[in-house]
Amino acid sequence: MTQLQVDKAKTAGLYGDGAGLSLKITAGGSKSWIFRYMLVGKAHWMGLGSYPDVGLAEAREKAADLRKLTRQGIDPLAERRKETGALRAAIAKAITFDAAAEKFIDAHKDGWRNEKHVEQWRSTLKTYASPTIGKLDVSLIDTAHIMTILEKEKFWTTKPETASRVRGRIESVLDWAAARKFRTGENPARWKGHLDKLLPARTKVKKVEHHAALPWPEIGAFMEKLRDQAGIAARAVEFAILTAARSGEVRGATWDEVDFDAGQWIIPAERMKAKREHRVALSSKALAVLKAQKEAFPVGLVFPGMKAGKPLSDMSLTAVLRRMERHEITVHGFRSSFRDWAAESTAYPSEMVEMALAHTISNKVEAAYRRGDMLEKRRRLMQDWSDFCDKKMAGEVIPLRSNTAA
Repeated sequence: MTQLQVDKAKTAGLYGDGAGLSLKITAGGSKSWIFRYMLVGKAHWMGLGSYPDVGLAEAREKAADLRKLTRQGIDPLAERRKETGALRAAIAKAITFDAAAEKFIDAHKDGWRNEKHVEQWRSTLKTYASPTIGKLDVSLIDTAHIMTILEKEKFWTTKPETASRVRGRIESVLDWAAARKFRTGENPARWKGHLDKLLPARTKVKKVEHHAALPWPEIGAFMEKLRDQAGIAARAVEFAILTAARSGEVRGATWDEVDFDAGQWIIPAERMKAKREHRVALSSKALAVLKAQKEAFPVGLVFPGMKAGKPLSDMSLTAVLRRMERHEITVHGFRSSFRDWAAESTAYPSEMVEMALAHTISNKVEAAYRRGDMLEKRRRLMQDWSDFCDKKMAGEVIPLRSNTAA
């Protein structure tokens, strides 16, 4: 057939071009290319596309390629079905980064500390990763994509702590995707031996900033002013300081965790950062705070929030410091004040202080300090801290205890 014949043909039927290629015209006037081939003595018909989308020259090229297959004993239709099946399988297998991230979070959230941690994962990935790779198939994500995220608006150098956390979370999601066979090859978000060759170490970019802490000699003067503050949040801050506990542990405290007779507060493992039950020895002032709260709120939460059954928010405790015009310190920083006080003005062993802070310590040392009257030793430590917090003159310290006392 000539190009002119192909263009002018209107009557329904098959118009042969030779070597198995034909132009098919339907009663409605549409045109398409058909290839006929013989295999094992049987005729087969295969469509090559509609006209004019597939022109005469292209149809002849396709037919020539198919004839080569038939000469090798290969069935072109079977090959097409195989390729179509592989494509459908690839599409079914594909998963975007956003979808993979959500599946990773769902798989691990029960092992994380709290819902806040879960939301932090979702928030940081949505803010920093999703705009670049959120809609991408995880199998297509490479180093260039990761570098785009970390270098955008100097993210790695202006917010190194956050950027490092985002990088680690992307790496975890991509590791999950590889384990589930959604991607293959090296993880482009890997730090050691990969991104460390392209970016400066986070610790060299910017000095790590710790929670702002009140210098321990000033704690007495601060506590005097704190006790003048009214409200549940102020009492929660006071209790947090006296117990050297974390804000979340204090805000979530319930009355069934408190043993007034034994003078201790037992925080269950599920509420602890290290996922291990923690016993807090309560000083006389800490017990006094609890007794006053018990009179006002006899059931449920020790420090209830505004909504029934809900604890105080973290910002409620921070607001107390803001009302006192102490913008330079944080509630969490009082744990550092306690640790510095113990190290600089007492002879209590550092391991015991770390245990009072519920920090994880080595098994060998922990085993030694869990024997006998360890809680009573810590009770003396917490009472000395409470007594020091009552001192009105900044800088006044209690006498050093001997190591035998500890």
